[in-house]
Amino acid sequence: MKIQFYLFIAIAILLQGCQAQDEPAVLEYKVRTPKVHSKNPPLLLLLHGFGSNEDDLFQLTNYLDDDFLIVSARAPYDRSPGTYKWYHLDLSSQPYKADLEQAEQSRLLLLKFINQLKRKHDFDENKIVIGGFSQGGIMSYSVGLTEPDKIAGIISLSGRMLDDTKTNAKKDKLKSKKALIIHGTKDSVLSVDLARSAKTFLETTPMEITYHEIEMEHTINQEAIQYMNAWLEQF
Repeated sequence: MKIQFYLFIAIAILLQGCQAQDEPAVLEYKVRTPKVHSKNPPLLLLLHGFGSNEDDLFQLTNYLDDDFLIVSARAPYDRSPGTYKWYHLDLSSQPYKADLEQAEQSRLLLLKFINQLKRKHDFDENKIVIGGFSQGGIMSYSVGLTEPDKIAGIISLSGRMLDDTKTNAKKDKLKSKKALIIHGTKDSVLSVDLARSAKTFLETTPMEITYHEIEMEHTINQEAIQYMNAWLEQF
């Protein structure tokens, strides 16, 4: 009887593993495996901006830290053929009006996506960095500040912070967490004042903040990549 019992348990575990591998991902994504072999590498989850796709930031992976498993995710909402968004923006209003319900759904999807990645890929669950450009940076704040137990670091590239994120941030759990903010002083899409505002908020938390302003537009340049790599070395 004991042999049959243990055999049943072994089969159940095997089937569970197979189901995890076959489980469809809640978000489409691309993966760059670490260039330096490691059983449990740190994970860098990249989120593109409004009206882009997973290929955009995936182009950066050749220039980013070799030690990381890098995942570039596609946002769940269509904007136009081949382009996507984490939530709708009403571009006819000033300032742009965000669909906060969609933003929250994307936040929840990203948390579920991270859990799926844990079942499909080997990485250090204590060294997960989430970062993004523009709207992707906004979502990185949203996930990292509201669920800090899951995230070790946040990168915001030309992003901002939603008021809902500030309200729901779990400040008491942000000790030892790290944030990198990079923003262009010539950014005409999201003013550098928004980065400064995010920095001011983070200074009310115990997070370790690294902040850089670069003379650039709404983009990511070589200097920004150098700052990213220098910061990623601590994970």
